[in-house]
Amino acid sequence: MLQSLASNSCVRLIQNHKSTWYFVSLILGYLLYLIFGAVVFSSVELPYEDQLRQELRAVKKQFLLENECLSEERLERFLKKALDASNYGVSILNNASANWNWDFTSSLFFASTVLSTTGYGHTAPLSDGGKAFCIIYSVIGIPFTLLFLTAVVQRIMVFSTRRPITYIHTRWGLSKQLVAIVHATLLGMLAVSCFFLIPAAIFSALEENWNFLESFYFCFISLSTIGLGDYVPGEAANQKFRELYKVGITVYLILGLIVMLVVLETFCELQQLKQLRKMFYLKKEKPQDRLAILEHDHLSFTTVSDNTGGKNEDKAKTFVTSTIW
Repeated sequence: MLQSLASNSCVRLIQNHKSTWYFVSLILGYLLYLIFGAVVFSSVELPYEDQLRQELRAVKKQFLLENECLSEERLERFLKKALDASNYGVSILNNASANWNWDFTSSLFFASTVLSTTGYGHTAPLSDGGKAFCIIYSVIGIPFTLLFLTAVVQRIMVFSTRRPITYIHTRWGLSKQLVAIVHATLLGMLAVSCFFLIPAAIFSALEENWNFLESFYFCFISLSTIGLGDYVPGEAANQKFRELYKVGITVYLILGLIVMLVVLETFCELQQLKQLRKMFYLKKEKPQDRLAILEHDHLSFTTVSDNTGGKNEDKAKTFVTSTIW
C-alpha cells in the first residue's frame, strides 16, 4: 500500500514538473556534448601539435648551429617581436610587405566582420584610438546590425516561405505541415549549394594554397559567425585585384548571413520544432488559471472576513449580556 502511494506520488511529481526535468536533461546533454567535443578535438589535434612543436625545435636548433654568432636569447627576442606583429596582421616577410591591412577595402572587410560578430582576428587595431573607436563602433553597430538583419529577414520570409507554403496548401490542398517540411528541406539544399558548395569551388580556384575542404571550411566558419581566422581570403602576396576581391568577400558574407538566418527561421517555424522547443520552456500561466487563483483568493478573504465578523458579533453579544446582568 505504502509502495503504491509512493510510486503514484513520484509519477505525479514528474508529470507536474515535466518541463523542469526536460530542462535538466537538456543541460546534462549540452554538458556531455561539450565534453565529447573536447575529447575528440584533443585526441585528433594533440598529435599534430606535438609534431609541429618538434619540427620547430629542430629548425630552431639547426638555425642556431648554422649561425653561431647569434645567441638564442637574441633569436627569441626577434621571434617574439615578429610573432607579436603577426598577431596584429603585420608580416615581416618580403612577399607580404605589399599588402596593407588598413586600406579602404581591408578596413571595409574588417568593419563587416566586427558588425557581424564574425571577428576573424587576423587583423586588429594597433593604436589606442583605434581600439577605443572599435568599442564605440561595436556598441552602436552590433544592435544596429541585428535590427537591420531582423527587418530584412522578416521581409524575405514573407515571399520566400510564408506565401509559397500558403499558396501550395490552398491551391493543391496538401497538408501544411508536409509542405513546410519539403519547402524547408529544398530551401536548405539551395542555400548550401549557392553559399557553400559553389563559393568553396570558387575559393579553391582563386586561393593557391586552399583545397576544396579548406574552402568549404572557411565558408562554414564564416557564415556561422564562428570566425576562427585561420583561413582568410585575399591575403596572398600575389593576389590579383585584391581590392575588388575584398569587396566581393564582404558582400558574400553579408548576403550569406542573411540567407542563413532565413533558412534557420524557416526551420524554426516548423510545427515539429515548435513542439520540441516547448518541451524545455516554462509553461505560461493561462487566463483561466489566473481567474481561478483570484476567485480562490477572494473566497478565502471573504471567509476570513465572515469569520472575523462573526467572532466580533459574538463578543458584542456577550458584552451586552454581561452588562445587563
